[in-house]
Amino acid sequence: MADLKVGEKAPDFRLKADDGREVTLADQRGKYAVLYFFPKALTPGCTTEASEFRDAKPKFDKLNAVVLGCSADPVENQAKFKAKFKLNFPLLSDPDFKVIEAYGARRMKSFLGKSFLGIVRSTVVIDPDGRIARTWPAAKAKGHATEVVAAIAEMEKQGK
Repeated sequence: MADLKVGEKAPDFRLKADDGREVTLADQRGKYAVLYFFPKALTPGCTTEASEFRDAKPKFDKLNAVVLGCSADPVENQAKFKAKFKLNFPLLSDPDFKVIEAYGARRMKSFLGKSFLGIVRSTVVIDPDGRIARTWPAAKAKGHATEVVAAIAEMEKQGK
């Protein structure tokens, strides 16, 4: 995410969603796209974050914004996650890490004193023209959806 600059063209993507259909960046033209990356489906932090995005969906809808969650989990796991927590937005599967890496969300992490390459909880807002509007290189699970809503509302107010 360090390589992504506000105002530059967002990296293109085409990924399978939890329902098996393909979702592309081009599909999101004309609206804000909130692309958030999470480490693993069905884990506590990712559940908290996804549930907050789910609950904030009416606010995103009013701002002409779509929410897309993305991890390396297979489509089947994304579908289970979505069904279990009644998520109301697509979960994208990127098992090859192509999009996750293009957006800089796969980085060195450390846990219990061990370093490993993993997915960092992070978010990118892509504007209606397909450009990077805002990034959160490291996001907290709790309260993050509210932060993103506020940022998009501010962009709308400023006419960006």
